[in-house]
Amino acid sequence: MKQSLPQNLIELTNAVPFPLFVVGGSVRDFLCGALKKDADWDLAGAGTEEELISAATKVGFTADAVYQNTGTVRLTDRDGMKYEFTRFRSDKYVRGLHAPAEITFTADIHKDALRRDFTANAVYYDAKNDRFVDPLGGIPDIEKRVFRTVAPAEKVFGEDGLRLMRLARLSAETGFSPDAECLAGAKKHSALILDIVPERIYSELSRLLYTNSGKDAYRGLHILKDTGVLKEILPELALGDGLSQRADYHKYDVLEHSLRCVRYAEKDIRFAALLHDVGKPFCFDRDGNFYRHPEEGARIAEEILTRLKAPAKLIAETKKLVSLHMRDINQSMKEYKVRKTIVENYPLLPHLIALFQADYSACKDDCSPAPAAVKWKSIAEKMKSEGAPRSLKELKINGNDLLSLGIKPEKIGFTLHELLLYAIGDGARNRCDTLLKYAAKHYAGSN
Repeated sequence: MKQSLPQNLIELTNAVPFPLFVVGGSVRDFLCGALKKDADWDLAGAGTEEELISAATKVGFTADAVYQNTGTVRLTDRDGMKYEFTRFRSDKYVRGLHAPAEITFTADIHKDALRRDFTANAVYYDAKNDRFVDPLGGIPDIEKRVFRTVAPAEKVFGEDGLRLMRLARLSAETGFSPDAECLAGAKKHSALILDIVPERIYSELSRLLYTNSGKDAYRGLHILKDTGVLKEILPELALGDGLSQRADYHKYDVLEHSLRCVRYAEKDIRFAALLHDVGKPFCFDRDGNFYRHPEEGARIAEEILTRLKAPAKLIAETKKLVSLHMRDINQSMKEYKVRKTIVENYPLLPHLIALFQADYSACKDDCSPAPAAVKWKSIAEKMKSEGAPRSLKELKINGNDLLSLGIKPEKIGFTLHELLLYAIGDGARNRCDTLLKYAAKHYAGSN
């Protein structure tokens, strides 16, 4: 493993006056042949923060933050790479809370291993002596690609509710599977996830969804479902479990279809894929059908992501995609109306077409081109070839041109939008002289 470490880290391990270990995900990933270029470098040892900082500064590191209550130091090397060191310690928790209630520093690596979550994350690498230290038998578990808790599963999950999310997220990222005891312990304590602040839940969920492949994200979501965590953090979505759909269109119930939509989705739209049908349980309970589920789903998706304190941009984009995901599902929309919808949502068009495809594939695991996706992509390309504008940026007229006609400044935005709608039906209309004549006739001199 030594050859895989940053040279600056090797220099640091040689400089400190105590054995400095690399631990956690980077060691696990190396041992299973999946070490990432942007790996997180977590360090541990029995030395003090002061000893570490003194040695680190001598080899060009900068101490960014020191947390003496947890024995943690955040470092940056001279090339800008980040590291986190934590002293060997033993933790005691108040049931369900993420932060330890009592910390005791120790020189015992076995006690430090027991404060971690899974044995696969409790293998240590001593770079100075080029050796692995495995206090809890994590290496055989890595070889079997299994997550086993470092102590009885009920204790591990009962101590820290965030570990429920980490189990699903790490399973998605690594392809590891929890053993039976691990799964049962998580299921028993699933409600403890509600003790975790929404920001941490969102962080773990987004990392799960944005893992390399949709198939891996799907695995992680199923662990959330199987442990009961999904119904705690996304109860509106979990209501789709067992809710059947028309067999001629759907092979799966609402929840399974939603999870499979993530499986087939590109990374950028996986929140929209997960939540695209979240309005169906609500509509079925209220109306006995799914008729208005895109509109209700958009509202519910916004509520969910706001509750999780997701970024405002993600909330807005997901809400819009959910509201549009059934648009032209039977390909009955007239071409002009499709063009109008494309223009109104042009920045999101690639994501909308991708959602059409993921939704279609998730119905019956059919990866052939989705008819709606094919149609809308074809119309967008046709507009481009004709010279029809797909956005105001492509309109061959601007606000200054309209001001020259005497159109009032407060009317410029409205008029440009109307001219855009006029031009989208025929690329030949997207000429400055043609648009000026049209504007002069219909909008110049208007109040």
